[in-house]
Amino acid sequence: MSHNHAINRRRFCQSSIIGASLLAGLHNGIYCQNGSFSRVVIATRSDLRFSRFDFFSDRISKLLDTAIENYFEKKSPAVWADLFSQRDVVGLKVNCLAGKGLSTHPFLVEAVIQRLLQAGVEAHKIIVWDRLDRDLERAGYSLYYGRSKSQCYGTNRVGYSGQIVEFGSAGSLVSRIISDLCTAVINLPVLKDHGIVGVSVGMKNFFGAINNPNKYHDNIGDPYVADVNMFPDIRNKTRLTICDALTPQYEGGPPFMPQWTWQMDSLMVAQDMVALDYTGWQIIEQQREFNNLPSLEASGRKPSYIHTAADEKHLLGTDDPAKIFVKKV
Repeated sequence: MSHNHAINRRRFCQSSIIGASLLAGLHNGIYCQNGSFSRVVIATRSDLRFSRFDFFSDRISKLLDTAIENYFEKKSPAVWADLFSQRDVVGLKVNCLAGKGLSTHPFLVEAVIQRLLQAGVEAHKIIVWDRLDRDLERAGYSLYYGRSKSQCYGTNRVGYSGQIVEFGSAGSLVSRIISDLCTAVINLPVLKDHGIVGVSVGMKNFFGAINNPNKYHDNIGDPYVADVNMFPDIRNKTRLTICDALTPQYEGGPPFMPQWTWQMDSLMVAQDMVALDYTGWQIIEQQREFNNLPSLEASGRKPSYIHTAADEKHLLGTDDPAKIFVKKV
């Protein structure tokens, strides 16, 4: 990809990131504080990188503050103290299956850890986790234990719950990290295309919390993604989702395919994962159209599980663009 084409692609994303379908949720530009709308904040900086895949960690940290402060409409330190207490054990569910390039960036996770520490959460009560140690290591994470540092390890270290958890069409063992060890979870997914279920954003990230995700990709993941997110430990303990949209991928996922990535240089923050996933889906569609690719529906993998997650059986959030307030900062 030429340098100029990369710049044009980035400018396209920045100028069109809130398309017509998302603007419907703005109404007259007034956000209704009574809960009528679900919020999604997209925070972007153009000066995050010193090379194509390398970042200034301090600028990512400041971008995180911008995203959090605009979502909660208060200063960052107060937000973290409101969300988490000294009694909490906080799990940071990252997405590392694709290795470096299409995994949750360690610089972002480190920024989250620092804010939890500032809020009074002790280091040994912070667990960075995914399915396997080897996935974490391939994505650039160091595995360590001890009271002086945060913990980082895969479910392979502690195993899965002893009893199957069921909802709808899904029945799984759940990682003991979320069922037994954590009192709260921050979901840290990556914005990416998925070759089977359409897109992988917030809800799909919790396939990394169960023992049998391979069984839940039939029918484009519908209703399985929604059903897994109904498991009590996932639904009740997830307090915040921070989506890594620094270098998303619009085709070829879930493996890392650099030719189909672009420099969005953004973080997406929400507490309604359905609204977040819907917004991420629209962004992926915009990039596909810009790059002359068919829509996900035309490709036979429209992520219908997002709508299922919003139905009366699940009520996990909203996928109605008229009820999603998207704020780009």
